[in-house]
Amino acid sequence: MTRLHLGISLLALTCAAPALAQDMDQARIELGPRPAYLISTMDESPLKDALEACAAMEPVRTDFSIAHRGAPLMFPEHTEQANRAGFLMGAGIMECDVAFTKDKELVCRHAQNDLHTTTNILATDLGAQCTTPFTPASGDTSAQVECRTSDITLAEYKTLNGKMDAGNSSATTVEQYMDATASFRTDLYATTGTLLSHKDSIALFKSLGAKFTPELKSPSVEMPFDGFTQEDYAQKLINEYKDAGIPASDVFAQSFDLNDVLYWIKAEPEFGANAVFLVEATDGFDPQDANTWKEDFTALKAAGVNNLAPSINMLVVNDGDKIVASNYAKAAKEAGLDLISWSLERSGPLATGGGWYFQSVTEAMNNDGDYFEVLDALAMDAGVKGVFSDWPATVTYYASCMGLK
Repeated sequence: MTRLHLGISLLALTCAAPALAQDMDQARIELGPRPAYLISTMDESPLKDALEACAAMEPVRTDFSIAHRGAPLMFPEHTEQANRAGFLMGAGIMECDVAFTKDKELVCRHAQNDLHTTTNILATDLGAQCTTPFTPASGDTSAQVECRTSDITLAEYKTLNGKMDAGNSSATTVEQYMDATASFRTDLYATTGTLLSHKDSIALFKSLGAKFTPELKSPSVEMPFDGFTQEDYAQKLINEYKDAGIPASDVFAQSFDLNDVLYWIKAEPEFGANAVFLVEATDGFDPQDANTWKEDFTALKAAGVNNLAPSINMLVVNDGDKIVASNYAKAAKEAGLDLISWSLERSGPLATGGGWYFQSVTEAMNNDGDYFEVLDALAMDAGVKGVFSDWPATVTYYASCMGLK
C-alpha cells in the first residue's frame, strides 16, 4: 500500500487513463488533494487537529467508505471511469443503481428515466425512440423530454456515452439542453463515460476486490412490463450475483420500496439479511419529533430488516454550534437497526448551507471543511456503519484516520 500524499496532483488520479482502464493494484489508494484542502478550511477544533495529525498515514480501504454512483463529483455517474476512480480513492463498497432495458436486461442508471440527463442519447439517433423526444422551450413552457432505459435495448444502451447528470430546462436546442453541468462539478472527464450493465458492474467490482450495493430503482413504467413483474425484477438482480459466484455476505441490495426488501428477506434470506431499506426526509419530517416519522423501527426489525439507510438530514441536527445525532438516529439504533447514510458531497458549497442533504444542520455550515464535522457526527454520535459519498476520498481519509473498518 503506498503512502498517502495529500498534495498528490488530482491529475495523477484522473489523467492516468490507461492505469484506470487496466487491472489496478488492489492495495493502491490515492486520495488526491481534496481531503487536505477540506481540512485546511475547517474552523479550529480538536477534530481538525486530529485530522491534520493523520496527514502522513497510510490510507486503508474500508467498507465505511461507499462510492455513490462511483465518483460523480467529477466523473459521469455509473460509468466505468467513475467506479474505477471511486475504488482508487479507497471505497470498499461500490454502487450500481439498477434499471432495466426494453429487452429486460439490467443496467446501471440512477433512474429508469434519466438517460436524457446522464447520457448523450439526445445527440444520437436513439433520441427519436425516447418516451418524450426533445421539444424545445418556448415562452413560459420549459423544454420537454424523457428518455427511459426501457425505450431501448441493452445493445443500444451500450452505444451511448455517459455525461454529467444535468439538463437545461430553458434550452431551445439539444446542445443547450445537454450543456448544463453544475458549477461545482466538471465536464473535463465527461467525454468517455463508458456505460455499464449490471453484469458489467459485478465483473468490474469483483475484479477490483470491492463489495457490492445494487439499488433496485422504482420503475417508470407500469408493472408488469411485458410480463416482467416487480418480483421478477428483484429476483433477477439477485440471480446475477449468484450466477457470478458472489457470496451473499458481500452484497448489500437496496431499495426505497420496503416490499422489495421484504421479498429478498423471504425469497433469498442470505441476501435478505444484508438488504438495505432506503428512506429519505419528506415534507413535514422532523428528525427530533417521532410523531413525524413514517418508519416503525421495531416492526422493521421484527420483519427481518437489519439495515436502514436514511438521508443525512434525518440522522444529524444542530445542538448550538455542534452537530449531533438526531432523535431519529438514536431510536433506530435502539431498535437494533444498523445505519448507513447518503450522500456526502452531493450538494454544492457548504458555505451557503449545503442544500437539501444538510437542511437539518444548516446553521452549523459555513465552509466545505464542515463535511468532516458531519462525518464525525454520523460516525461517532449517530453510529452509522457506512457513508455514501460522491467523492469517496473524503470518507476514506476520515475512516482511515479514525480507524473505522
